[in-house]
Amino acid sequence: MSRQLKQIGDDIWKSKAEKVNSELFTLTYGSVVAQLCKDFNYDYDEVNKELFNMGLNIGVRLIDEFLQKTQLSRCANLRDTAEVVSKIGFKIFLNITPTVAHWTADYKSFGLILAENPLADFVELPDDGKANKELWYSNILCGVLKGCFEMVQLDCDVSFVEDTLRGDETTEIRVKLIKVLKDEIPAGEE
Repeated sequence: MSRQLKQIGDDIWKSKAEKVNSELFTLTYGSVVAQLCKDFNYDYDEVNKELFNMGLNIGVRLIDEFLQKTQLSRCANLRDTAEVVSKIGFKIFLNITPTVAHWTADYKSFGLILAENPLADFVELPDDGKANKELWYSNILCGVLKGCFEMVQLDCDVSFVEDTLRGDETTEIRVKLIKVLKDEIPAGEE
């Protein structure tokens, strides 16, 4: 199944995905992060929150495009979901394929290891002694994942645990399933 998912991601990337110059994308994202740092007076906790919220809003909308392009049915469990996110989602939108690793024994938490992070190309963190300890530069990705998961009824905590920009050996996003949300009709809309 993993090989099939990878092929689906490759096929969609080649034929259906609109492409943007990766350097322009990276530099534009870098400008956004730099402006947020200035706007929040280098309070990196606030910058992290804002990047996450921006990503959340993107993810809520991005899942529609993903589902339309892939025509996939609902995943059976979190393991299948992790493989789809890794092999198809990241491939379609960022042309990378993170490795799914570090599953917990109950299969409710996993890591996405990014061998490459297109958002982090050409990046130098501010040399203020705090950025490399407090700023999660690519935190928008965590928000995107959270938004996408919520739209398919999965309430998850999504956060970075390592980032090569901060001096870590790898870049890893941790996804932890909190609960499966029920399909409910909002009150008063029966």
